[in-house]
Amino acid sequence: MGKAAGLNRQVIVIMGLVLVGSFIVTMGGSYAIYEIVWRLWPWAIDMDGLGTLDYLVLAVLLAIGLLIACLAGWRLAQRLSRPLEAVAVAARAVSSGDLGARAVWHGKGFGETDTLIADFNLMADQLERSEAELQYSNSAIAHELRTPLTVLRGRLQGLADGVFEPSPELYRSLTSQVEDLSRLVDDLRTLGLFSAGHLDLHLVRTDLAVEAARVVDMIAPDLIDAGFQIECKLAPVMVRIDAARVRQALLAVLDNARRYGGRGIVVIETSAMNAQAVLSCTDFGSGLPRGQEHRVFERFWRGDDSRSRAGGGSGLGLAVVRAIARAHGGEARAWSRPGQGTRIEIVLPEAEDDEAKVGCGQ
Repeated sequence: MGKAAGLNRQVIVIMGLVLVGSFIVTMGGSYAIYEIVWRLWPWAIDMDGLGTLDYLVLAVLLAIGLLIACLAGWRLAQRLSRPLEAVAVAARAVSSGDLGARAVWHGKGFGETDTLIADFNLMADQLERSEAELQYSNSAIAHELRTPLTVLRGRLQGLADGVFEPSPELYRSLTSQVEDLSRLVDDLRTLGLFSAGHLDLHLVRTDLAVEAARVVDMIAPDLIDAGFQIECKLAPVMVRIDAARVRQALLAVLDNARRYGGRGIVVIETSAMNAQAVLSCTDFGSGLPRGQEHRVFERFWRGDDSRSRAGGGSGLGLAVVRAIARAHGGEARAWSRPGQGTRIEIVLPEAEDDEAKVGCGQ
């Protein structure tokens, strides 16, 4: 494709060759015919003006030139239309529901038509993957909703039939299932808004370390009860963020560490690097499967059987983290080594102006 000439340049070259060829045929042919006639039948040449033979020669030469131009134009049209027709056929197949259809053209085309076919096939690949992801997401959502709804229905039916006696423990269990459902719905709503480009943010200049400290204070009892020691390295760094959304993201990261990070130290850090603010959480648990770091932010992805819904997670937490980071113009990243823990980073643009920084209370 890189060696293929551009469409415009090739059209100009071909048309130029047609004109040059026509000129050569006309002039060379005229000279040759008149030379032959002059030698064989000199009396047929009208020296005072154009005769019948002159008009006949010009007509023949013009017909030859037009024939050459038509053949060149036909060849050019074939090289243009056939790749476009291949794209049109594939587009109609995709629109009718055949997402596996691709534009196929094995001839020698132009750079632009080759690029068009490649871009169309890339678009079709992405559309097919999106459809597969949508079907998987629908199935996963149904699966995630089924468990709490089944539990709620069974317990409520048992209460109604007198099988279960009302008790604070039973009501707490029912409330926990409702909270899981609410969390799942909130996560789905956040991801839906982000995908639609309508995740509205209320940006305020704030110290990222202060917001991180608030989240740590909120979840510290749960982490300590789960056997973790909390270590904070919160360097002040100013950012323009929707503080509530960023707290939501960090809370999801810490909750993920609580569920899957094993036991030991969990380190929360804030820092600034290359005009970017970095909010990170590092645990020293079992880590992720090798080469799967990029998948932790996929919806409903779980690295192994231990990361099942029985652990309490919906599989959406880190997907929400990435959505919030990208909505701020940042990114979410993960590093992990099997048996050595996982580090999740939320990267955000640092505030442009450098005002006095607020200290972080812990």
